[in-house]
Amino acid sequence: MPNIEVSEYRWTGIENLNVEIVERKGTGHPDYIADSISEAVSRELCKYYLKRFGVILHHNVDKVLVVGGQANPVFGGGEVLQPIYIIVSGRATTYVKTKEDLEFIPVGTLIMKAAKNWIRENFRFLNPEEHVIVDYKVGQGSADLVSIFELGLKKIPLSNDTSFGVGFAPLSTLEKVVYDVERFLNSPTTKSVLPAVGEDVKVMGLRINKKIKLTIAAAIVSRFVRDKEEYLSVKEEIKEKILDFLARKVHDYDIEIFINVADKPEEGVFYLTVTGTSAEHGDDGATGRGNRVNGLITPMRPMSLEATAGKNPVSHVGKLYNVTSTIIANRIYEEVKGVKEVYVSMLSQIGRPINDPLIVDIKILPVERLTLDMINEAKNIVNEVLSKFDGITNYILENKVTLF
Repeated sequence: MPNIEVSEYRWTGIENLNVEIVERKGTGHPDYIADSISEAVSRELCKYYLKRFGVILHHNVDKVLVVGGQANPVFGGGEVLQPIYIIVSGRATTYVKTKEDLEFIPVGTLIMKAAKNWIRENFRFLNPEEHVIVDYKVGQGSADLVSIFELGLKKIPLSNDTSFGVGFAPLSTLEKVVYDVERFLNSPTTKSVLPAVGEDVKVMGLRINKKIKLTIAAAIVSRFVRDKEEYLSVKEEIKEKILDFLARKVHDYDIEIFINVADKPEEGVFYLTVTGTSAEHGDDGATGRGNRVNGLITPMRPMSLEATAGKNPVSHVGKLYNVTSTIIANRIYEEVKGVKEVYVSMLSQIGRPINDPLIVDIKILPVERLTLDMINEAKNIVNEVLSKFDGITNYILENKVTLF
């Protein structure tokens, strides 16, 4: 039985804070690109390892760097002058020892395939063959067939690190707004109506009591905007679309929208891009600098600094415990009556079975008071989730959980 502590969280609650700040970096943001390519490469490796050897071999590719390129966007067009440079770094099992010889794994080919496919599937105007250079520097590792066979027999992997993961539920009104607005702007529906909105969308939310202010940086694709007047018109249309979208979801809040506030039309300064991302303008990105496992950056809540992207989904607690903590928190909030907010922290110990954390700490803000029934129900949920821990790996591989 894992060590589970459940206590009452004595604080005012997120919605009662006078000031709340929340951020989300969207699909085309350089940090999101780095996270996504880290994870895409990890999943491509997992697929290959599983298909060829029946198990996921050791790898961690959670050190991707996006080095910004240069472009010359102009109203009605423009061109990329210097491509974006992406380097994938980390460790992977690159060959397997057999009785006869060495079997090499095409790690470089898998990395290139994963990175370019992700770009192709998530951008309309960023060409992975022309606008991006993908490079890699991956430390080599090996495995032998005997150890692979033994790995397949071992039901419970051991934690690869002493680290922790955190999760909480539910999302606050502002957290939902920030997340939903970015998803709305990057939805196929919005792109069909407003094709000028690029994929690089960052939403910064500020709530002061019942007033919400959203500062949004939205890369505008230059080919769809003929002049300054049309650019300003697009900004106004973005604002109106967001307000209409939020009017159906949020009530009792004053909402103010600011779009591309660094623009200086009188000086000819606009957030124009050729490809839809600021990475073409010299903006850099790195794995782990963006959203946490719930898709948000939430400085008013407990957060782990561990990157979830690119870490192996079998034994790396930096990935697994953040995901598991969030799953547990959501289940406790949804299934245990009388829970207003819940916070879950999980701490590993290197070499300890991954499903046996050193501690699971649960803090519950109750609607009225914390009862013994609530404590027992919360513990039962933890035990159930940990008893099916191998399912977390499958959730990650099947893209059934948010990672960033």
